[in-house]
Amino acid sequence: MTPPLKDWLQDRLGLDTFKELAEHKVVPVHRHTVWYYWGGMTLFLFGIQVCTGILLLLYYRASADEAYESVRFLMTDVSFGWLIRSIHSWSANLMIGAAMVHMFSVFLLKAYRGPREMTWLSGALLLGLSFAFGFSGYLLPWNQLAFFATKVGTDITGALPVAGPFMLRFLRGGDQITGGTLTRFFGFHVAILPAMATLFVGLHVYLVQRHGMSVPPSVQSAPAPKRTMKFMPDFLMRDVVGWLAALGVLALLASLFPWELGDKADPYAPAPAGIKPEWYFGWMFQTLRMLPSHILGLEGELVGILGIGAAAVVWVAAPFLDDGKGGGKRARLWTALGVVAIVYVIVFTLLVYMPAKAVKP
Repeated sequence: MTPPLKDWLQDRLGLDTFKELAEHKVVPVHRHTVWYYWGGMTLFLFGIQVCTGILLLLYYRASADEAYESVRFLMTDVSFGWLIRSIHSWSANLMIGAAMVHMFSVFLLKAYRGPREMTWLSGALLLGLSFAFGFSGYLLPWNQLAFFATKVGTDITGALPVAGPFMLRFLRGGDQITGGTLTRFFGFHVAILPAMATLFVGLHVYLVQRHGMSVPPSVQSAPAPKRTMKFMPDFLMRDVVGWLAALGVLALLASLFPWELGDKADPYAPAPAGIKPEWYFGWMFQTLRMLPSHILGLEGELVGILGIGAAAVVWVAAPFLDDGKGGGKRARLWTALGVVAIVYVIVFTLLVYMPAKAVKP
């Protein structure tokens, strides 16, 4: 930039503040440094979601009469429309996958301990918002599979005690899934959830900058001298290499496995055989499916929902339950809990996609 332009921007934007931050910010270097890149990967894939979502929004019509036709027009008549939709769908799945890897790595490395409790809480909320993005966006093409998957998902919400019936009507906009449900989910997907995500992404990034990247206790207690690298340009350039690799994977997946549209939703048609949720809901779906119909006089589905909710509360409250003051025994207990959670999620997700005869009812 020419000096006059640089001075003009400096007076109005305070560019020296960002320059100083970039020059002084460092990243710890140790055997677990590779896990630091997953946060930036999740943010990059979120950016892909925003860009492709805006392009899709130019053609999409949020009504039961026109939604399916608008998506079909996009995929068949708009140049590279099918590619943009496929990239949007694949990046959504990869983003949630990256967010889950980031969450589990943070948990196992004890990066949720003080003073980073708020960083953990904001990250957990962002993961929940990612699930909500996936659930609300799944219905928008208004195809048969999405229609019945949404019905099953909202039915599970309606099974909650006390608040269940209200939440069911709130999500559907009535007792049944109709065009009003589609319009409501569209509003969630393109307005309410993006506004909340933008707010909490900003908060999460600010907290990471404020407290820096944590060093695992095993590395912190080691006698070897602590190594660091500059965030700019060393760490950022490594981040960019990962983003380019992710972009290549996205292009490959979208080209070789384009996202299918399926048949238009018909409320009077039978549900598709073997209907399954998106993979990131699979472990919850499989848990509920394997429970008996009644447990201790209660509906099995209700017990499963309450159990999953209680486990989520304990998981989110980890910074306050494992504050590092209980000694090595408590730390090992929480590490074991994290490993069990990872194995549980992986195994029960795989069970969803196994042949029916291999899965116990």
